[in-house]
Amino acid sequence: MKRVSCIDIGTNTALLLIADLDTQEGSIKPVFHKQTIIRLGKNVDEQKIIDHEAMQRLISCMTDYKHISREHDVQQIIAAGTSALRDAKNRMEIIDEVVRACGIVIKTISGEEEAALTFSGAVAGMEELPETFSVIDIGGGSTEITMGNAQTITGSVSMNIGSVRLTERFFSSQPPSEEEFNAAKEEINRQLTEHLPPFFEAREHVYGVAGTLTTIAAVVSGLEQFDPAKIHNFRLTCEQVGNLLDMFRHQTLNEIMDSGIPEGRADVITMGALILHQFMKLLGTESIRVSIQGLRYGMAWKELQKLVSDGETTNSA
Repeated sequence: MKRVSCIDIGTNTALLLIADLDTQEGSIKPVFHKQTIIRLGKNVDEQKIIDHEAMQRLISCMTDYKHISREHDVQQIIAAGTSALRDAKNRMEIIDEVVRACGIVIKTISGEEEAALTFSGAVAGMEELPETFSVIDIGGGSTEITMGNAQTITGSVSMNIGSVRLTERFFSSQPPSEEEFNAAKEEINRQLTEHLPPFFEAREHVYGVAGTLTTIAAVVSGLEQFDPAKIHNFRLTCEQVGNLLDMFRHQTLNEIMDSGIPEGRADVITMGALILHQFMKLLGTESIRVSIQGLRYGMAWKELQKLVSDGETTNSA
């Protein structure tokens, strides 16, 4: 048994999973979860730089996660940076500052690595998986779609359409103007139309991860407080997403928050819902199964496989 902290540093949110990796059972046993809105990718799409305030939010969050990890007797901290760090010209400076401040080393992973880890993480521990399925991960800076089965990935794509990136690029206010909304929709459709065809064979079995999906599922299910057990494997229909999108696109920020969307996500949920709706509509997917798991579970799964492999090597020697 090995206890690890897996940290997913996204464009909008930093997610922490502390889990015990059981090599005997080959399972991930969650111990503690936390998420923090850090908006690391603020203005990165335009400027390609992570500014000082965003860096300080990241350092504060990583220092907190380091403290929590110590409290839980974690043996190893694994941290991965995604879209915002991929795009930032000053990412090495940011990574060095985090190391100096709290000792956590962040590895910037490619869109392909992110997609592969999220694919395995999304369905880790699930039973009776379909023969072929796909996973969509709508992040703040990018969206990944991956297809395959329990053993193999057969197709993957990472696109620079994320809820924070496109909100900054297209929306000047909330609610957006009709022109702004249609321009964003056109760009989303353009990228999806280019990349979706290989994924049609898995359109009947789609799993969705990340904040846009879990937040929308919580609103649709009428939860007053987020309950992971009720959201995990929740069936979200295209019609439900479309109805929420129609509501969000005409609401002010305060009205969106009054409907149950957290403050750190309220200003980008319209765009996130638009990306999700167009994905489902263009692919012809009637419903998606929401997974509360994702990249951090994929990181834990990869470390577990490494431990199992090392153990087998030691035993055979």
